[in-house]
Amino acid sequence: MRKKKLGINGPIVGAVGYGAMSFTDFYGPADDKNSARILDVCLELGIQHIDTSNVYGMGRSETIIGEWLRSKRGNNPFTIATKVGITRNPENRFDNSKEHLTSELDASLKRLGVEAIDLYYIHRRDSRLEIEEVTETMAGFVSEGKVKSIGFSEIAPSSLRRANAVHPIAAVQSEYSLSTRAPELGLLQACEEIGAALVGFSPVGRGLLTDRPHQEESISKMPFLATNPRFIEPNLSHNLSYNSRFRAVASEFGVPAASLAVAWLLTRGDHVHAIPGTRNVKHLKELVLGGSLTVSAEMCERIEQVLPVGWAHGDRYSTEQWKGPERFS
Repeated sequence: MRKKKLGINGPIVGAVGYGAMSFTDFYGPADDKNSARILDVCLELGIQHIDTSNVYGMGRSETIIGEWLRSKRGNNPFTIATKVGITRNPENRFDNSKEHLTSELDASLKRLGVEAIDLYYIHRRDSRLEIEEVTETMAGFVSEGKVKSIGFSEIAPSSLRRANAVHPIAAVQSEYSLSTRAPELGLLQACEEIGAALVGFSPVGRGLLTDRPHQEESISKMPFLATNPRFIEPNLSHNLSYNSRFRAVASEFGVPAASLAVAWLLTRGDHVHAIPGTRNVKHLKELVLGGSLTVSAEMCERIEQVLPVGWAHGDRYSTEQWKGPERFS
């Protein structure tokens, strides 16, 4: 797998990391033993970057990772990123206050069983606070030695520049794939400008860019996808038709569709990383394969012939799901 630096002063890691939201019931019931097995396979495949959050399963994902690390008797082979800022309080869904961030950081450190978080993100912005104030709080964690570097998830380029003026921002996490090209409207460029990594989650479009896309029956059992515009008819049928075209191109190149989707994403810049998530070992191997494929300009052109910018039917989030991410244009 090709290697990339995770931020201007960050560690060099495999370009394909692992998104540990899959250790929770977000996409249907998860099994903790299988999650531990996935971490074993990540290690075998050369994955070095594991991404989680305090809110994934309300600590469940971090706990699984921490228990796995403890089973290795203190030998941590991973660069671990986690996030903070989303709450389960319906009256205050996002909290970036110093008090909240501090208490949640201590809880994450305890669950993970590490002395410091390698990369600590603000998961969602709290509109009550200026980003400079929040960045100062996060910078304080770095000074204390509890955090090695900081980042933000789903923010606008303008916010990124403001934050970076206070303290270096190592990474920005954003949905980015052949089905979600919004980062190319300034975020991709702003990250390169300041030396931050752009960490793309859902690089295979929540399954739309794979050989086994979700169908209506399985979607109905996943609360998030069941209310997501791209997975609701008639949008779903349109998107599955594009999936067929993309799968045909991947077949021409002799690789799984998921591998090609990840490989395409990694061509977007030396600072672009992918953090797919899956519970399936076979699928994980397909995703990791994308980190070693070479995609020529001609191949990219062929891909974009069948998946032109804006091909996906339906918004990437519902009105409710859009609460928190910063829109920009």
